[in-house]
Amino acid sequence: MRDAISGQQSGNDMSRIAHRLSELGITLPVLRGPSGTYLPFRQADGLIILSGQVPRIDGRDAHQGVVGLDLTVEQGKEAARAAALNLVSQLANALDGDLDRVVCCLQLRGFVRATPDFADHPAVIDGASELLLEIFGERGRHARTALGAGSLPRGFSVEIDAIFQVSNRET
Repeated sequence: MRDAISGQQSGNDMSRIAHRLSELGITLPVLRGPSGTYLPFRQADGLIILSGQVPRIDGRDAHQGVVGLDLTVEQGKEAARAAALNLVSQLANALDGDLDRVVCCLQLRGFVRATPDFADHPAVIDGASELLLEIFGERGRHARTALGAGSLPRGFSVEIDAIFQVSNRET
């Protein structure tokens, strides 16, 4: 609940997105720092550009392999969902935990490590898109690219990145 005078959210009440995460039974993972010479996110003019996220679960590499060879489309979709959960966690880090500042997801890009003849990249990346819609509702709807890749870092099956529009703290 917001204070009628200051408009600030009281410490006893959950934010809208925190409440939604709780309803979904989702806990955002704690992420490690970057594994290379890059920033996990960059902010500019109301935008947050998030670096690629992979399906690391509980700090461990998961969902490694080639979709269409080692993993099914459904397993690839689970990998994309796990990567998207890490993406949302990184977004929360960028916003000091205030996911209610998200105006919308502008773009999601998904990379699928797949066999040369694999053609269901969009179905795999749907795992990430669906999670964003579950968490943010219409604010999670986005433009998207789903690409095939011959290899991805550390043998992961999926990597995703995104651009979000966010509001200032005062609004």
